[in-house]
Amino acid sequence: MSDVIQLLPDHVANQIAAGEVVQRPASVIKELLENAIDAKAEQIQVVIKDAGKTLVQVVDDGVGMSLTDARMSFERHATSKIKAAEDLFSLKTKGFRGEALASIAAIAHVELKTRPEDEEVGTSIKIEGSEIISQDACVAPKGTSISVKNLFYNIPARRNFLKSDNVETRHIIDEFQRVALAHPQISFSLFHNGSELFQLPKTNHRQRITNIFGGKTNEKLVPVEEDTDILKISGFVGKPEFAKKSRGEQFFFVNDRYIKSPYLNHAVNAAFEGLLKEKTYPSYFLFLQVDPKSIDINIHPTKTEIKFDDEHALYAMLRSAIKHSLGQFNVAPVLDFERDSNLDTPYEYKNKEVETPKIEVDQNFNPFQSETNSYRSGASATSSYKKESAAWESLYSGMDNEPEDQGDLKQIEFESEEVTGSLFQNKEEESEKSTFQLHKKYIVSTLKSGILVIDQHRAHTRILYEELLKNITVTAAVSQQLLFPLKLQFNKHEVEMIKEIKESLEQTGFVFSELEEDSVEITGIPTLISESEVGMLLERLLSDMEHNIPDNGFSQTDLLAKSLANGMAVKSGTLLNNTEQQHIVNRLFACKEPSLSPSNRSVFVTLTVDELDKKFM
Repeated sequence: MSDVIQLLPDHVANQIAAGEVVQRPASVIKELLENAIDAKAEQIQVVIKDAGKTLVQVVDDGVGMSLTDARMSFERHATSKIKAAEDLFSLKTKGFRGEALASIAAIAHVELKTRPEDEEVGTSIKIEGSEIISQDACVAPKGTSISVKNLFYNIPARRNFLKSDNVETRHIIDEFQRVALAHPQISFSLFHNGSELFQLPKTNHRQRITNIFGGKTNEKLVPVEEDTDILKISGFVGKPEFAKKSRGEQFFFVNDRYIKSPYLNHAVNAAFEGLLKEKTYPSYFLFLQVDPKSIDINIHPTKTEIKFDDEHALYAMLRSAIKHSLGQFNVAPVLDFERDSNLDTPYEYKNKEVETPKIEVDQNFNPFQSETNSYRSGASATSSYKKESAAWESLYSGMDNEPEDQGDLKQIEFESEEVTGSLFQNKEEESEKSTFQLHKKYIVSTLKSGILVIDQHRAHTRILYEELLKNITVTAAVSQQLLFPLKLQFNKHEVEMIKEIKESLEQTGFVFSELEEDSVEITGIPTLISESEVGMLLERLLSDMEHNIPDNGFSQTDLLAKSLANGMAVKSGTLLNNTEQQHIVNRLFACKEPSLSPSNRSVFVTLTVDELDKKFM
């Protein structure tokens, strides 16, 4: 039998490794940004074209690389971060495997320009599919610039799996924000197709959060601080009243590395127990510092999952720290029955100097003189009181005498306040017979052949979906004008998304007066929603758009109608009177597709008399 096992060529091994490290353009952004941070950069610039499919360029002012290091950086498992296995448990850098650049160079056209500070001439290297095309000396500023062009050019199947430009851009922005939040001491900028998306100066954590997520975010944050021998916690949580329907603003950082941890997320939710509305999620930006020996970050290729030595202790500390902060800043109620809020010392009094109270004495005080004056003033007050009482008592003079025309008043017949409703009695009786509500969730109606059970939320969603789709594509909907304009705060990316769908939203009844960088002013809303629901409805719409951005205009319109209909429809648990029940039933069966909701779920079920008879057999 001949031998069948053989070593893979380097370029094939690199392409396989790229499948783990590089999944999309956002993965390239993450790896290159982490390399720039490890190079001690103070200013990092990111440039992308066509959502990173055509170009991803990261420019930093770090320490740069020599000629030998520049060549070695593209070799597999070539790294300056570790030298022995023991170093894995004392890591303080972002990257350490030495696979990132080798994997990226295997599936793209890469151009590297770098120069250390102590050298006058830099190095330029061009690589295509793991093959070095050229290596030259060049003029370059201090630091490193890496351009990744035509990603997945030699793996068409992987390129076909990429989503639309909007989806890939969203992933790139997510990765950019995660790295920028963890390193406020570094200046970041992001450009897409020549337009600036972010310009983040050097600052602190709180200001960096505000710069990324909008100016109004600052007032929503509650600081969290805790320092123990095991764990140091810093950062912020959002106030419960600003909780969102999506999990977009939830960030954990362990030793300045972004991670995903459902276990720690549960600790945060436990701290907010009883403070959040149903199906809402708190915002948090938490930075945890632990001993590198107590964690293992080498369990996932993307290094977004970490294994902790003692998760239970971290859970308890995180939960108690957040609860303490919420109580300390009067966000959560404090369970102290003897506590008097008037005795609380304001925070601004912490460093205030103690002032000696001054005693003022009236040298001219004479107790006998004041007693005489008070006696006189009392006498005068009594006389004035009698005059005033006589004045208002005169208004009621003659009330004891019975008026002469009282007999005519007795003959007047007043209309009964009791509402009989006889005008609609027949119709009301018919509706009561035809429909009733079950558990505030289902509408039950009778049929000739049996009974009909309708899900009220799905039915109303189907009704609104077809109505909104008609308004967007055919005729504009009626809008109700607001007495005072409604101003909502969004971050820059969300405002750009609203601008893209502004015309479609106006067809549904929204009227926009201003669209600024971080806010939107609305002067008109659809007639089917109230002013208090507008902010939550738009947040849900933007969340749906972010997670399922369509490729063409019709899909965008369809998604817009689905999201708005779902947000505006009557919810399960809402009590409906007979008229409202009948209205939903009649409008449902006037729809083109009454049996299915916009998400292709059953709207109603029927039970025939024969099926009911079988139940009693």
